[in-house]
Amino acid sequence: MQDQPEPLTATTVGINPATLPSGPGCVECESSGGWWFHLRRCAACGHVGCCDSSPGQHATAHATTEGHPVVQSFEPGEDWFWDYPADRFHPHGPELAPPHSRPSDQPAPGPRGRVPEDWKRRLH
Repeated sequence: MQDQPEPLTATTVGINPATLPSGPGCVECESSGGWWFHLRRCAACGHVGCCDSSPGQHATAHATTEGHPVVQSFEPGEDWFWDYPADRFHPHGPELAPPHSRPSDQPAPGPRGRVPEDWKRRLH
């Protein structure tokens, strides 16, 4: 039987439930004119970065650079977490400060107007 991960709670190292997200899209993609497939929110500082399927892979880069171990999906209807050091998915965790996802009218991939026509070919 596979060992079960410790549940994520508001006291888990690397989670600050009061921190607000940095914005509605990937910080680095927004500043560089890039695009993303899906978004992830750092549970420690609120940095919003793009997922590992995105060209920039900014969420993982942020976690590695800053040593922030946990992200939560920043997609509408998703509340799962990823623990980088443990390399584990957690279906649920503590509620973080709103908003809980990108705006529902913002497409994925996004942002509108910057996604190339051949975006599927560019995914990791």
